[in-house]
Amino acid sequence: MLATAPAVFQTDRFLGYGVPREGRVTPGDHLQTVYALWLPGHQLARGEAPWLDPYSFQPVVEPRVNFAGWPFAAVYGPLRAALGTVAGWNVFVLLTFVGAGGICALWLRALGLPLGAALVGGLAFALAPYRVAQSTGHLLGPISMLLPLALYGVERRRAWLAVAALASIPLSGQVHLALGAIPFVLAYAWARGRGRLGLAAAGASVAAGLLVWATTLRDAAERPFSEVERYSATLLDFVRRDPGEFERFAYLGWLVPVAAVVGLGLCFRNTKFLSRPALAVLAAGTVAPILLALGANLPGYGFIWLNSPLGATRVPERLMPIACLALAALAALAIACVSETQSPLRARALAVAAGLLVVADLWVPLFDPLNADEGNAVYARVREAPPGRLLETPVLPPDAYAGSVYLYYAMQAPRERVLGYSTSAPPEAFDTAFRRLAAGRGRTLGISVVVEYRGGVPRRVTSAARGE
Repeated sequence: MLATAPAVFQTDRFLGYGVPREGRVTPGDHLQTVYALWLPGHQLARGEAPWLDPYSFQPVVEPRVNFAGWPFAAVYGPLRAALGTVAGWNVFVLLTFVGAGGICALWLRALGLPLGAALVGGLAFALAPYRVAQSTGHLLGPISMLLPLALYGVERRRAWLAVAALASIPLSGQVHLALGAIPFVLAYAWARGRGRLGLAAAGASVAAGLLVWATTLRDAAERPFSEVERYSATLLDFVRRDPGEFERFAYLGWLVPVAAVVGLGLCFRNTKFLSRPALAVLAAGTVAPILLALGANLPGYGFIWLNSPLGATRVPERLMPIACLALAALAALAIACVSETQSPLRARALAVAAGLLVVADLWVPLFDPLNADEGNAVYARVREAPPGRLLETPVLPPDAYAGSVYLYYAMQAPRERVLGYSTSAPPEAFDTAFRRLAAGRGRTLGISVVVEYRGGVPRRVTSAARGE
């Protein structure tokens, strides 16, 4: 509730990030994510493959694999069925914070930390500002809970759990995070004497990542390095609470990093909870993502970007959940080491005080109440229109932010759509928007229904003869 306050108290609106405008649906990543989480259940109800999106960019490309539906469509689907699109999304968002904090605390308890210290560590991870920001619509925040789940599987020697958790990161479409998560979990497993388990998890994750790349990213339009320069963080972004440019927001807090340094020092002398090699992995897991988040502001990053899988990415901060987890764990270790010298009553008081300080240090109000429009009358007419493909105007390129609104309404009247919204759309989708439709050469696309938007609001639906 704290992470989403005060927006959470306006329950008739989406929890997300954006600037709401009265009378129109607010565009944003939350609409794209809701669509991705809705689609598997919708496909299953039709008896079709739940991993495919049969509607977007038709007939220009083959139905694309909807990797973003894994694994959380299984959670959102029942919530939507019971509560509706908006309330189902809001409850899903709240549950992701419970999951992230709870799983992190579970992993820390597996290390032998006292309950109070483990809960403070879970709180620090759940409230980590970058993770919260990436939970306002992007799936990176919710997916980050799989990181501590993989470490828990390593710690408990449950190979199936570690493999499933780590492989699900790239399989969910979060390939950039996987580029850091795979070596991080592998190094942690080696440091804990479970190298074979780590190799199994890493191998499965690499295979999952290659599958996503081959089916989705290989044919995506190339990203210029200018986009990396635009989203590269500066040193000020790590200490500034104001989100500013949202993708560059990487605030780490002030007290939590200090506590993490203290925890590293204390546990380096007292290895009761974690060995020195494992501590080194957590230290590297903090420093490396922070350095790489600097992107174009880091000397040599351009060369790395051109000559590594990072060349398919555009937002250098995507590895920051690893740093958020490592900082939370090191801060929890500091509390655990200090608690050992205290009486049980004082240890509990220390944990409570530390939890309050974590809240004061990390809480940043990042969620906004964003407008919805369930049961739109124009799209009710689309459902009754003759069979054929749908075109929404004005024509938007596939990566246009405003196109997320078209996805939202697509859930109300599902049918094949000539356009779509995706930052990893293939070149053919851009060609359709920029050339064929813009030049009036869309006669072979089978469009029978056109929805006209004015001011971001669907105003009119018209029918056209097939092929016109």
